[in-house]
Formats: sequence, structure tokens, C-alpha cells
Amino acid sequence: MSSIGATGVAAPGWSFITERAAALLHVLVACWIFSGGLVMAEPSPYELVFLVVLAVSLLGGFALHRATLGLLVLFVAFIPFATIAAFQVRYVPLTQALIFSLVTIFLIFTGYFVANYVADAPQRRTRLIVRAYIAIALISAVLGTLGYLGLIPRADLFTLYGRAKALFKDPNVYGPFLVLPAMYALQRVLLGSPKRMAWGAVIFVTLFIGVFASFSRAAWGHFVVSAALVYFLVFVLEAHARDKVRMLLLALGGLGLLVVALAGLLSIPEVGSFFEMRAGAQSYDQGETGRFGRQGYAFELALANPLGIGPLEFRNLLIMEEPHNTYVNVLHVYGWGGGLVYIAMILVTLWRGAAALAYRSPNRLLLIPLMATYVPLCIEAAIIDTDHWRHFFLVTGLIWGVTAAYQRAAPHERGRLSALV
Repeated sequence: MSSIGATGVAAPGWSFITERAAALLHVLVACWIFSGGLVMAEPSPYELVFLVVLAVSLLGGFALHRATLGLLVLFVAFIPFATIAAFQVRYVPLTQALIFSLVTIFLIFTGYFVANYVADAPQRRTRLIVRAYIAIALISAVLGTLGYLGLIPRADLFTLYGRAKALFKDPNVYGPFLVLPAMYALQRVLLGSPKRMAWGAVIFVTLFIGVFASFSRAAWGHFVVSAALVYFLVFVLEAHARDKVRMLLLALGGLGLLVVALAGLLSIPEVGSFFEMRAGAQSYDQGETGRFGRQGYAFELALANPLGIGPLEFRNLLIMEEPHNTYVNVLHVYGWGGGLVYIAMILVTLWRGAAALAYRSPNRLLLIPLMATYVPLCIEAAIIDTDHWRHFFLVTGLIWGVTAAYQRAAPHERGRLSALV
């Protein structure tokens, strides 16, 4: 059947398909975001569901926005550098190197997709994404915490090295994954109605305990800095006088409750001793082959190899463990061009988000938790590899999407707290 009739009007059959596809797309996007917490094998459900989302979005008349063109340019510019770098490998099989580069390209594209999806209706679509994210984050936090405490069957499936990981492969990814939904919950506590505030508090505390049980020092710092940023930005940019009084009282009471919860966890002997061990300096951070020594060596490799050494090559050279610094990693893996494009993507995203926060908008409450999460993520990238973290690119895309349509809101979405998730 032809999609367009002789008069230039869409044929009824095609219109039916596009309408159904557009309606189905929102359900699939929610399923896709939910699958982001199921990453025990690769390819994970996240990649597979996205392919379905992409196909349905094409049928449903998915729109591209001019305001996201910058992210598209960076995405296209990165592709040749990442492809060329894959052919520089000497020890790693070429197919493995190409797959690694393709995964990075794929994840950047998911960020571009999210940016355009959200830009069509920032409040409605960000709310859909965040609610799906909160659902899987709560499940992950409960599974991880109960697994860590040994209170469920097959608890070892949800832990690694005595640390909670839920359905992730690594506690160091699981912990930061919980931060963004916790920040939306915190914002709800600060500004929401009593009912919203109560639910937000339950979600926030649950995710806080989940992050603690990951025993990831980076995740701990990430959570604290993000929470402080949400509090500060809401206090300065959005809170009225009455809100500020409530926020000050909540800060005192909330910190007290968190201290009590933390003290309760640390009172368990096994938890207390493990916390003391994790909070101290680790042997793998020190020396020439420690974290910072590896980063220096990786930077020297980057300077000596303009085209990059290719994915996964570093572990086959002088030092077997990865450098754990995303900025150095992208330079020595994807070459000078690929590394600089990747870093430019991060810097431009930070600039867009920070610039938008300076302006009043009905959508600013969508952006505050995103930026409060993204800034520490970018700092965290200096001590851990985040270039294959799915939620990193999700947050990137959300920032681009919200800022691309920063002033766009339906009449019923222009209330002061209408964007509160």
C-alpha cells in the first residue's frame, strides 16, 4: 500500500500504522529505560530493546530537532576516529576491537535519540523516562542490599567481592546508577506536597542504602555531591521563602535520620569493618602500577600515538589493568581526534546545562537533578572508566533534550512545580 495518495494526503492504512507506532513508542521507551538495570551479560537487554525502540520510532514519525544538531555533529565526527583506532590493535583480535568501538558509537547515538525524544515534550517524556528509571533503581537497590545482607536465596548473584551489585556486573557501575533517580526523589522531598514528600523520602533513603552497600568510594562521593548540588540549586533558583524554611528544617532532620541509618548499618560488625577497609587508601591506587601510575603511562601512550592504540590494548602492554581515567582512556584508545571529540561532547553538555540553569523556565526542575548528577559523573570519570556506562549517555541525552526545548511547555505545564517528577 502506498503511504501517500495522489492528493498528497497520508493513506488511511499508513496513518493507522504511524498512530499505533507513536503510541507504542512510549511503552517501549519505558521498557528500554527499565532494562538499563539488567546488565549481567553483553549484549544486554538495553541494547536489544533499543533496536526495537528505534525501529518503532521510525514508523511513528520520530522528529529530529535543530537544537540537538551539535550532538549529532559530535557523534558523526567521532565515528571515523573510533573506526580507525580499532585497526591500530596489535594484540587484541580486530573483531573484538571493532565491537568495543561500535558499542561506544552506539551509546553516543542512544544519547542523541533521547535528546530528540525528550525535546518533543520535555515534561511528559522526561517524567516517563525518570519513572521507569526509578522503578528499576528501586528494584536494583533492594536486590543489592538484601543480597549484601544475605537475606535472599542465591544472594551471591547480587554481590561481588562482598559488595552489592544487583543485576550489574560491577558494584562500581551499580552504585552511580542509583544516583539520578535519588536526586529526583530528593527534589520531590524539598518541594513536593506532603504525600509526594513522603514517597520521595522512602525512595531517597532506599537508594541511599543501595549506594552505601555498593561500597564504591566514587559512588559515595557522587551521591553526596549530587545531593548537595540539588539542595543548593533548588534553594537558590526555585524555592520561595516558605520553601526555604522547610528546606532548612528538612536538612537538619534529614541529615539526622541519615546519620542514624548509617550508624545502624555500621553497628553490624561485618559492615563496619568492611567500611573501614574501603574508606582507607587502597594498595592498587599507589605506585607505578597503581591507578595514578597507570594513568601517567596511558597519557604517554596517547601522546606517542596520534591515531590511538585501539580498544583493550592497554592491558596487553606494560601494565595489565586499565588506567581508570576516561579522559586519558579515550585519548589513547581513539586517538587524538576521537579523544578530543569525546571530551568536547562532555564540555559542551556541561556548558549547555549550566547556561540553561541561569534562565527561568517551567522545565528548570527537570534540569536541576540532571546537572547535579552529570557534574559529579564528569569528575568521577577522572578516576574510573565511564565510556561504556549506559546511564552516562542517558543523562547526556536528557540534558540535551531538556535544553533543546527549555521553554516548551503546554499551558497546564507552566505552573511553578509542574515539572516536579
